Amino acid sequence: MSPGLEINLGGRVVVVSGAGGGGIGTTVTRLAAEAGATVVAVSRSTENLEQHVAPLAQRGLSVVPVAADASTDDGIATVIDQVRRTDGNLHGLVNIAGGAAPATWMPATRVNRDDWRALFTANLETAFFMSQAVATEVRAQGNPGSIVSVSSISGMNTAPFHIAYGTAKAAVVAMTRTMAVELATEGIRVNAVAPGVTETAASATYVDEDPERDRTAIAMGRRGTPDEQAGAILFLLSDLSSYITGQTLLVDGGLNLKWTHLGADNTSLFLKDESFRAAMRRI
Repeated sequence: MSPGLEINLGGRVVVVSGAGGGGIGTTVTRLAAEAGATVVAVSRSTENLEQHVAPLAQRGLSVVPVAADASTDDGIATVIDQVRRTDGNLHGLVNIAGGAAPATWMPATRVNRDDWRALFTANLETAFFMSQAVATEVRAQGNPGSIVSVSSISGMNTAPFHIAYGTAKAAVVAMTRTMAVELATEGIRVNAVAPGVTETAASATYVDEDPERDRTAIAMGRRGTPDEQAGAILFLLSDLSSYITGQTLLVDGGLNLKWTHLGADNTSLFLKDESFRAAMRRI
């Protein structure tokens, strides 16, 4: 790679919301810091920050752990306060906080308002209000910037038995497009990635090891890694994507091209065991 094509975030501050889980967020934190950024690494879990983020700082990377709940106004205010006390120009935000527990897989007929609202808060509302706060601060500093949110392949197609999560992730795509238009003249780009099945601790709670299934369902024949998701995010965060905004990049190894991962009962072949599948289908 020639020097002109290197990702260089030197002198820039990047907020990573959802940095402490040990998966994609932690990997983005590491790669952004290795590219020269000072990373404000946000997690609501102090324990996760100590386990996954503190070792990055101990390696000498410029990482500032922040324990804050990004789903609350107070938590966002804590993050912005830390940004203002951090040397460098605020450049970007990566919204990774979100996800869905195995208990949220169920038929659409069983979803109640609390289920729905909790998943929308975690996966849409948090990303929007963090984006709003960071964009306001970037604009106040007079900088260009880049916001990258994590959607999901579930937000790009159907999400059987996971309707609240899939709909929230589809809304992240709509949010991304609209914010991109509004912020374009401010020099702030807004994009998203939509991961396919990725080998993380969170996905391991309901996805087992089955190489033959992976070869059948995914065009590239395997699941993705946190590094592969983080690489796409870093590209959109960096100046290498300086003329890209409002886009959602599928990073799924071609899973969407085949779309053969549903069984005869329309449940995902990636679900771990029959007891989980049976409980999820219960009307």
